[in-house]
Amino acid sequence: VIKIGDSVIPYHPDFKFYLTSKLPNPHYAPEQSVKLTILNFTVTMEGLEDQLLGITVAKERPDLDELKNSLVVSGAKMASQLKEIESTILKLLSESEGNILDDESLINTLSQSKVTSNEINAKAEEAA
Repeated sequence: VIKIGDSVIPYHPDFKFYLTSKLPNPHYAPEQSVKLTILNFTVTMEGLEDQLLGITVAKERPDLDELKNSLVVSGAKMASQLKEIESTILKLLSESEGNILDDESLINTLSQSKVTSNEINAKAEEAA
């Protein structure tokens, strides 16, 4: 399905949707980049090699291409989780009154965020 505004529209599998941009180097979120084929018409030799390598890997070893795509998506999710944790901690710190060491919810959140952060960093190292 394609979501345009508030409408969700079903489409035929053979349907192709093309977008153009006047931006010299548009940036898309990793979740979107995995689902798109981006053509950059300002080609350098290095950029062309990267594009051709990506196409070749997708044709020759689709399992590796799928693994790369899943790593990109999971990396984006992990970065989002870390941002969420940071926001929660900052919110609790700003709302805390008196001695922050007496705030049980803040201490519990900090402990849980440390565990989650360590897990995310371990997964990121494993993916690299």
